[in-house]
Amino acid sequence: MNRILHIAIHSHDLIQMLLLSFLGFAISMTITPVYTTIAYKYQWWKKVRTDAWSGGEATVYAKLHAAKHKRHIPNMAGLVFIVTITIVIGFTDLVRSQTWLPLAGMLAAGSIGLVDDIMNIRGNNKTIAGMRAKIKFILYSIVGLAGGFWFYEKIGVHSIYLPLIHNWNLGIGIVILFWLVVTATANAVNITDGLDGLAGGLLVSSFLAYAIIAAIESKYAITGFCLVTVGALLSYTWFNIYPARFFMGDVGSFALGTALGIIAVQTNTVYVLPIIGAVYVMETGSVIINRVSKKLRHGKKVFLSSPIHHHFEAIGWPETKVTMRFWILGQIAAVVGLIVFLIGR
Repeated sequence: MNRILHIAIHSHDLIQMLLLSFLGFAISMTITPVYTTIAYKYQWWKKVRTDAWSGGEATVYAKLHAAKHKRHIPNMAGLVFIVTITIVIGFTDLVRSQTWLPLAGMLAAGSIGLVDDIMNIRGNNKTIAGMRAKIKFILYSIVGLAGGFWFYEKIGVHSIYLPLIHNWNLGIGIVILFWLVVTATANAVNITDGLDGLAGGLLVSSFLAYAIIAAIESKYAITGFCLVTVGALLSYTWFNIYPARFFMGDVGSFALGTALGIIAVQTNTVYVLPIIGAVYVMETGSVIINRVSKKLRHGKKVFLSSPIHHHFEAIGWPETKVTMRFWILGQIAAVVGLIVFLIGR
């Protein structure tokens, strides 16, 4: 009888979480026309990228996406799902100790990304299209370190779990780990956000995987946060698939990358994050490989263009094929990550 009651309680919690996901989708769908009207009226166009991620001029990228940039696609659509997530989380009775940190991290990182996007939109060919990389890194590092200190001091977490090792006490070192995970994930998601629908579809798989992990750990507030994010992202991706009606911008990619990294630390599953986010790792790795190759091999690159999704475009894959195949890779990675998590428990 107790077991049946226990299952009934958990079922009720999960139903609530799924309803929150639907609410996130519905609110995001409602807000989107408002954003679209404003974005097109004030011409929130993103400036064409002239510098390659691996250094030098982005000649391959410019050739592949010249027609797209002529369409004048608005930027900063990440505002839609950030507002949606904030509304839903703010007006529900989810446990604040589980939702405050990812929400605060998302808003802080999103604010930095928003400033960067505004600078990009207002820039011109004679000025830098956006915030300098070093300044962005410093600002995001401040967010990561502040979140890490809160995690250590206020929540009182001093150790992480690793399979075989189990609990590894890091002490104050947990702050550095928090910073590393959050900044790396935020930057990796930002790098991945380069094709119509790509980042949106991948993030749906990542947050859904972490929703399942949090539910298994009975951290239902985190599950709710993840599912609200999934719902809002599905709405965004509806409009962002090829041909994209708008882009999420840095305000969206950095906000969600930060939230994803924080949730990985909160669920004590940092070891699973590189698996679930394997596509982000692959994308970031391709940029690093090209940059190192150009320095060590006198300008020669391993990939025609980086991140690697542009390499596949350069060898003849249509943009839609690259996006959907990367979605599949992201879904497989999420499943493998869940398997590793279950084995590790």
